[in-house]
Amino acid sequence: MKALRLALILLSVQLAAHAELKLSAIFGDNMVLQQQLAVPVWGWAAPGAEVTVTFGDQTKTTRADADGKWLVKLGKLKASFTPQTLTVAAGETKTFTNILVGEVWLGSGQSNMEKPIGLQRGQKPVLNYQQELAAADYPNIRIFQVDKMLDAQPRTDLEKYHPWQACSSNSLDTVHFSAALYFFGRELHTNLNVPVGLIHSSWGGTRIEPWTPPVGFASVPSLAGIKTSYSVSNKIAATTPTALYNAMIAPIEGYAMRGAIWYQGESNHGETNYDLKMAALINGWRKVWNEGAFPFYFVEIAPYKYIKNLTNYSSETDPLPRFWVQQSRAARHIKHTGMIVTTDLVDDLNDIHPRDKASVGHRLALLALDKTYEREVASESPAFEEMKIKGNVAVLEFEHTAGGLISRDGQPLTWFEVAEADGKFVLAEAKIVGKTVEVSAAGVAQPVAVRFAWNQLAQPNLANAAGLPAEPFNTKLPVE
Repeated sequence: MKALRLALILLSVQLAAHAELKLSAIFGDNMVLQQQLAVPVWGWAAPGAEVTVTFGDQTKTTRADADGKWLVKLGKLKASFTPQTLTVAAGETKTFTNILVGEVWLGSGQSNMEKPIGLQRGQKPVLNYQQELAAADYPNIRIFQVDKMLDAQPRTDLEKYHPWQACSSNSLDTVHFSAALYFFGRELHTNLNVPVGLIHSSWGGTRIEPWTPPVGFASVPSLAGIKTSYSVSNKIAATTPTALYNAMIAPIEGYAMRGAIWYQGESNHGETNYDLKMAALINGWRKVWNEGAFPFYFVEIAPYKYIKNLTNYSSETDPLPRFWVQQSRAARHIKHTGMIVTTDLVDDLNDIHPRDKASVGHRLALLALDKTYEREVASESPAFEEMKIKGNVAVLEFEHTAGGLISRDGQPLTWFEVAEADGKFVLAEAKIVGKTVEVSAAGVAQPVAVRFAWNQLAQPNLANAAGLPAEPFNTKLPVE
């Protein structure tokens, strides 16, 4: 009898919760709604209740299902700096004000995405952080931050978050908002002249697997066996596959957005199938968002002294350059993606958190401006395309030269190595000749392979005419 009474009490509590009109936590005052796409709006009400959603000149009506869940889709909206109001009625009325329409992007990953502009325990602040914060008042950029949580199963709504607010020095600093995402959004805002909404959901030190939904793993046959189902009794951690997706991504999936940026990999560095895990993540997010193959731009992780003792260091066994190749492969093989290179943005090889996040945001924004918004700006780093052998010289051709190749510091090119058939690489001389780079070394009569920046400490100076640094490569490990 006691068990029955308890069950009835719990049922009445659940029905009461469903009876109350509620919207997903991602909706609120000060938000930005995505222009030019259908905009889903969803929440909960009494089962069967009629729900009416009004925004501007649009009114949509639906009924809550048997569980109280409801969803409508607003038709395509036009970008606007004029604050507007969203009202939702189902017996009672919820009203959200100061809403703009523009471009919405999601930023996620680990600590280099999480890193704020200002002070963070155990880290150095980003370059010029005081000036950057002082100049960060952009009322038409709106920020939303998802706080750290884990879950064994996908959550229906967020539990911990900082709601939408106008971007300012105070709001950025108070919530420790992502510096890379802010700089990215600022550049879009100033170039596109539209409102920008930025959703930040990241967690330092995390691997890619916890951010990946089950449908993503299922899309890659070699990863389909990764366990993604847990009971409440399972012990989960920030390393548990899907655990971060469940708590920090699933509750916001479907919120209309243009695309996502990603800065992660340090915790997976050294793996040989990261490109497949990237495919799982991106496929999965695109599937659950149901917006098609939305743009997804990411950061190649920076040089860093992962191997501390260099006495017996060997570039032959250094895992970082091979990881860079995995990231390059992901950018080439997954549609509507792009990768920025950061080998020139490190001021301390003992610091895994490079401080120049403004340049990271700038380069990510270049990819978006070029590939998503068709502004025809140089956005991609030089990438090895083809090698021809002429006597004792290896002649390298590159794509994405932006009109030419340069040495970014005006000095002879660095970090080139060449090998003969024995596979032993030696330091080489490299020079720009027209649109190619010619590589040779004393004692190497018949070169068969070239590698570039093949070292965890490599900060090479080859760049394109737009100043973007060349991708590390090894002709023995093609990325195609």
